[in-house]
Amino acid sequence: MADGAPARTIPSRAAQLAKAADTDPVGPLWRAAQLFRFLSYLYALGFQIAINDDLLRDDLAWALFGVLTAWTLASGIAYYVGFGRNRWWVAADVLVACGMMLSTSYVATESWAFNNQTWPTTLWAVNAVIAVALLAGPIWGIAGGLLVGGTSAFVKGAFDLNFGRNATIIIIVATGMAVGLAAVIARRAHAVLVQAAGIAAATEERERLSREVHDGVLQVLTLIAKRGREIGGATTELAQLAGEQERALRRLISDAADDIGVDRTTTDLGAILRAFAAERVSVSAPASAVPVDAAIAAQIRAVVTNALDNVGHHAGGGARAYVLLEDLGDRVVVSVRDDGVGIAPGRLEEARRQGRMGISTSIVGRVESLGGTATLDSAPGAGTEWELTIPVEREA
Repeated sequence: MADGAPARTIPSRAAQLAKAADTDPVGPLWRAAQLFRFLSYLYALGFQIAINDDLLRDDLAWALFGVLTAWTLASGIAYYVGFGRNRWWVAADVLVACGMMLSTSYVATESWAFNNQTWPTTLWAVNAVIAVALLAGPIWGIAGGLLVGGTSAFVKGAFDLNFGRNATIIIIVATGMAVGLAAVIARRAHAVLVQAAGIAAATEERERLSREVHDGVLQVLTLIAKRGREIGGATTELAQLAGEQERALRRLISDAADDIGVDRTTTDLGAILRAFAAERVSVSAPASAVPVDAAIAAQIRAVVTNALDNVGHHAGGGARAYVLLEDLGDRVVVSVRDDGVGIAPGRLEEARRQGRMGISTSIVGRVESLGGTATLDSAPGAGTEWELTIPVEREA
């Protein structure tokens, strides 16, 4: 190492594994389980000291307890750090636990095994059930509890159905089920958190790109479209193409917002309406999302599309349109106003007699089918305004 060069600290393999284990959504439960493993080991040690003189082969019992000590240390480290959280290590844990329980028949008499808990204590054997439940969930946790509890009954040579006096197997099975459910809940909560973080990151990135596009590309396209129409001649086609690309780009940005949602049943009505923004169409919507049912949002989009088409066809060449969205909690109000020539008295009745159903069907009919109301206000030279009120239902 050169003089003066900063020393590099290389993390140990255990530290690297511990850092990787922190990403495990069930990691805290695994680590807490190892505290229980340590406490159950101390209980098993006290039990061994207390009953060692009563055993048939006390020397063998101490030798087996040495194996138990080594396995407790190895498995505790493996589960705590994370490299042992797999089916092979957990299967070995179950085999060791059941093997230790079966050894009771060799280190103790038959009468002692019948009148006492299985060596080296049922409490220590429950660690294997907990490991199964944490790894595979409540169903396998119950299966592991039945296996460990069944091994204890086999060693005793009898299965006691009087659970009022001996509920050991019930407790073991319930432990496997409870710990398994906790593991499932932890994994689901972690998945929801990851999804929410992804949505937040995607939304933030979309908003950043939208700002950059709006401040750069969209403004340039708008300027080209405006200046092209003012110059006229051959640049008119260029202005038209620029205007079309501007609207397409705005719609693309808004559609990206529609794809970002917690579920597929609701959508942001504000994002949908902002897609209509163009050189002659101004859209105002709340900064926060306005969630509505996706089917209702589709109908509102169709109504606004029809209203803006009417502006383009009937309001006059220089008319501008203004779309306003208000979120009133139990209902949304969408206003579509223009500064065009307005509608002459009797013109709507005449259009209806001529079979033109644009207003009565495409606008009023759609809004009424949603349980809302559509109000039209217009006068010659005063422009036209639609006020659409649609009730919405939201979860409390």
